[in-house]
Amino acid sequence: MKSSTEDKAEGKMNQAKGKIKETTGKAVGNEELEAEGKGEHVEGEIQEKVGDVKKVGEK
Repeated sequence: MKSSTEDKAEGKMNQAKGKIKETTGKAVGNEELEAEGKGEHVEGEIQEKVGDVKKVGEK
């Protein structure tokens, strides 16, 4: 099981990757890449929240 810090870091990384894909998709008119980026961004947000919950549980 990952630590809360690992989950939060991975979440932030996935959010950044998703945002880059989303922006690139918009710029080149690739709706599929844009949608993939949005999904990855949301996954990152969820993963970061999981890290927050784990941190609360560790106390």
